[in-house]
Amino acid sequence: MRRTLFEQDHEDFRLLVRDFLAREVLPVYEDWRRAGLVPRDLFTALGKLGIISTAVPEEYGGGGRDDYRFNVVLQEECARAGVTLGGLRTHLDIVVPYFTGLANAEQRARWFPGLASGELYTAIAMSEPGTGSDLAGVTTRAVRDGDHYVLSGAKTFITGGHHADLVIVVARTATDPDDRRAGLSLLVVEKDMPGFTVGRRLEKLGLAVQDTVELSFDDVRVPVANLLGEEGAAFTLLGRNLAQERLAIAVGAVAQTRAAIDLTLTYVRDRTVFGRPVAHFQNTKFELAAMSTESEAAQALLDAAITALLAGELTPADAARTKLFCTETQGRVVDRCLQLHGGYGYILESPIARLYADARVTRIYGGTSEVLKTIISKSLGL
Repeated sequence: MRRTLFEQDHEDFRLLVRDFLAREVLPVYEDWRRAGLVPRDLFTALGKLGIISTAVPEEYGGGGRDDYRFNVVLQEECARAGVTLGGLRTHLDIVVPYFTGLANAEQRARWFPGLASGELYTAIAMSEPGTGSDLAGVTTRAVRDGDHYVLSGAKTFITGGHHADLVIVVARTATDPDDRRAGLSLLVVEKDMPGFTVGRRLEKLGLAVQDTVELSFDDVRVPVANLLGEEGAAFTLLGRNLAQERLAIAVGAVAQTRAAIDLTLTYVRDRTVFGRPVAHFQNTKFELAAMSTESEAAQALLDAAITALLAGELTPADAARTKLFCTETQGRVVDRCLQLHGGYGYILESPIARLYADARVTRIYGGTSEVLKTIISKSLGL
């Protein structure tokens, strides 16, 4: 179905991204997969082309275009090429908006040029060994000591933490026995601060080149000047970008769903069984027809949600509906695509197997499907 979401600037950007991936990523992507990590200089290369700086104001070297559609194009082209770029989606879609939305003038002057050039790469540290979706349960503490906070605690499942130069850490700066959500603050920890340790890279089912690490903070002295936003307001501040975070996951889910269908169409046309291409069997035709319909429905819902986001009208419930539908569709479709690949689909060297492994986490991070259903049911008055 014809999409009306993008303008010419976005299509020009698409060609730029497509060319970059073909020249700089595809020839070495298998090396990255074996290493389990993208190289750090990937981000400076993207910065030189302006691919990762569209939302950074022009006075700091960015594009000055706070238009989420550029991020959508980047995800779609990565899915089309069959690659991921480490934790770049988290950096662009989740973390950078906190900087652009909350940083004061001094912080902007200090950090924004590096964000525009790719010399500064970011991560956000919320989850702890005993705390996942329940942010109010955060136990990492930061105690004020003059012009610094003394930060102690541990975080886990931190996407992009291995390469990150700046990490936004959710820490408890005060305790209110009557309100568990109060007293949380956002502190920007810089990679060379004494006491800050990047731990092991966690082995995952999928997302082979996306580093996911543990972080520890042993009395790290963080300047008060690195407080992002108002002290004690982290719970509210984190909620501001939650709709876009969930939408970003849905964008990847739909793009990868479409990529899985394209891969499967090629495979069933080429693969012969009982003297006929697999594509000639009625079951194959019906399965792909149903999957194509599901992906189009997901795309239509997603594009409507992106349009609402751009207009400042995307509600938490609609963001939840979009992520729920798109990621559940991804899970069903990619599983059926793998089935049509037969035994080859189960071999990790096959692209469909990688898409299958990568798809599983989308129903977990950014709000599990169960959490999303709770949000949606509340919006129905239940």
